[in-house]
Amino acid sequence: MKQKILLTSSIPYVNGNPHIGHAFEYVQCDALARSLRSAGHDVLFTAGTDENALKNVESAQKAGTSTQAFVDEKVAVFQDLLKTYQISNDVFIRTSSPEHIRGCQKLWQLSKKDIYKKSYTGLYCVGCETFYADGEFPDNICPNHNRKLEVVIEENYFFALSKYQSFLEDLLESEKLKIFPAYRRDELLNFVKKGLQDFSISRPATRTKGWGIPVPGDATQNMYVWYDALTNYITALGFGGDEKQYKTYWEGADIRMHVVGKDIIKFHGIYWPAMLQSAGLPIPTHLYTHGFITSAGQKMSKTLGNVIDPFELVKKYGLNATRYYLLREIPPHDDGDFSDTRMAQLYTADLANELGNLVSRTCAIAAKDGLEIPKESHPEPSGRRLRAEPVEGSPDPLLIINYQSTIVSLWEQVKEINKSFNTFEPWAKSAPDRKTFMLSVLSQLASIGSSLAPFLPEVGENIVKVTTGKIEKISPLFPRLTA
Repeated sequence: MKQKILLTSSIPYVNGNPHIGHAFEYVQCDALARSLRSAGHDVLFTAGTDENALKNVESAQKAGTSTQAFVDEKVAVFQDLLKTYQISNDVFIRTSSPEHIRGCQKLWQLSKKDIYKKSYTGLYCVGCETFYADGEFPDNICPNHNRKLEVVIEENYFFALSKYQSFLEDLLESEKLKIFPAYRRDELLNFVKKGLQDFSISRPATRTKGWGIPVPGDATQNMYVWYDALTNYITALGFGGDEKQYKTYWEGADIRMHVVGKDIIKFHGIYWPAMLQSAGLPIPTHLYTHGFITSAGQKMSKTLGNVIDPFELVKKYGLNATRYYLLREIPPHDDGDFSDTRMAQLYTADLANELGNLVSRTCAIAAKDGLEIPKESHPEPSGRRLRAEPVEGSPDPLLIINYQSTIVSLWEQVKEINKSFNTFEPWAKSAPDRKTFMLSVLSQLASIGSSLAPFLPEVGENIVKVTTGKIEKISPLFPRLTA
């Protein structure tokens, strides 16, 4: 049954350049979007940038430029990342745009009954854009950003999250909001059951040098980043303006799915549903979380000099090999490691030798024999592209693809074809004797290419192209790596 599906990636801060973690989430979302589209579903995939964070203001000051000029420059880099990795998003939302500002202010007005103003003293991490309790971290140092929490005393607007305690417990226990992996749902449920505190949703405009979205009716306050940022999922659809897409892909969607990193699950699984419930709007149906990427076993940091540049990775190994590594080697929902040594091994063994060499020698022999496959005979996908094996414990097999299992399954088929090639030895047979065998191999490769397309679009589509129609010799799909 065809379903209407909204799929969203999280929106990154633009206080710095993209890293490999950003590319990983984009590639995950893209593989899912392409798989669902190929299965006939109506998918809208959104991406964007979070531009109103205080850290963006700080970074602009350090760079000696205006915040607007700074974020404009960084946004262009993130848009280039999407293009470089061939991400098939349909919408790109900027949170400094008039459309987003208008939608945020509309949501604020809809939730006005749950918003109030009070004085507040708390410990704040600019990196997380979050207040924390005293003693929540050893020595009150944020472990994510290795910086001392700041004591902040100010008067802010608050959202009455505590009113939604029962609602959120029911939401999580009943799995009306399906969270994967399941243990993340348990973490959220435990957090909720300890008792919810109302949270700040604004800050003085003076703190951000006037940068941000003004609170309706109070120009002295700007919206706090999470209230602003989370709203991107509906402002990307025109909420507060031309709401045609919003009505189609939010109100009218069968599935509303967010893909986020494990560090921001609380905001998406607790704050966001409560905000929407307060405003009388539909809530998400699915929340999928992934882990982080380490570098050769170590957490990436600028100090260690091991931050992986996603653009340089594509320059060195190519897009298809990079996407292959991210989907084949990094667990779908846990932390995974990037190793340049392992990347080179996979490139040579899996891509160049097993797949690339197989396609090249198949085309060479078929071209010599003048074989031709009708282009109109589209191959059925091989393996599990449309019936992707769900991750164990998945709340919805339609949506949660075990990318590793799917790709490993395809490579098992590639290995089987290579084995049959070596056993049959078509190069040693006469053309009439090898024709049936070669036609079978061409058909299998076209099917594998079709199955591979959601994961490695460029190479998957190319395999289908070179193994149908009049077969000709081809250049290597994966050229030998140079030092």
